[in-house]
Amino acid sequence: MMLLLLGPMAACDRQSQPKEQANASASGEAPAGSGEVTGGGSKDSAFSYRLDRSKAGTPAPDFAFLDPDGGHKTLQDFAGRPLLVNLWATWCTPCVAEMPTLDRVAAAYGPKGLAVLTISQDNQGMKVVKPFFEKHKLPHLKGWADPENQFGFDYATGLLPTSVLYDAQGKEMVRVIGAMDWESAEAKALIQAAMAR
Repeated sequence: MMLLLLGPMAACDRQSQPKEQANASASGEAPAGSGEVTGGGSKDSAFSYRLDRSKAGTPAPDFAFLDPDGGHKTLQDFAGRPLLVNLWATWCTPCVAEMPTLDRVAAAYGPKGLAVLTISQDNQGMKVVKPFFEKHKLPHLKGWADPENQFGFDYATGLLPTSVLYDAQGKEMVRVIGAMDWESAEAKALIQAAMAR
């Protein structure tokens, strides 16, 4: 019973969003795949997640998403660099709790080549993303948006946040489903593995 109570604190169920986010619902949480590991903090921690390596080697999707200036980008625009793609939403408490650790990762690893993309799944797009980034001090992150939820539907985890690490060749290495402390030893090992390929 305690585990059931911790789940909602660790990730936002994409099927229980605010009414204005109804179109963001995925088909449900993906079943546990091979290579899936549960990790995270204690009951007092904002971080709880599981690792899923069942899609390792899959090429990055080629969906267009909005850049901070309202233009369009794809993950292929970052070719040759390892990527940390983080799906989040402004209404998702664990997503917001995870953001400062992502900002510090972008500060530490960005100069070494890692691109950290925080892609909002809010269907209001930049209308809510820009004010979020104006309010929160996240100087090393940019607000990207996927108002059509293409990434959310493709990754099909059913939860936010969901992060996916890609190597420099654009191949998926691991999915992190839930909120992770990106400054933890485990997270640093995952990032280093992506940087080494």
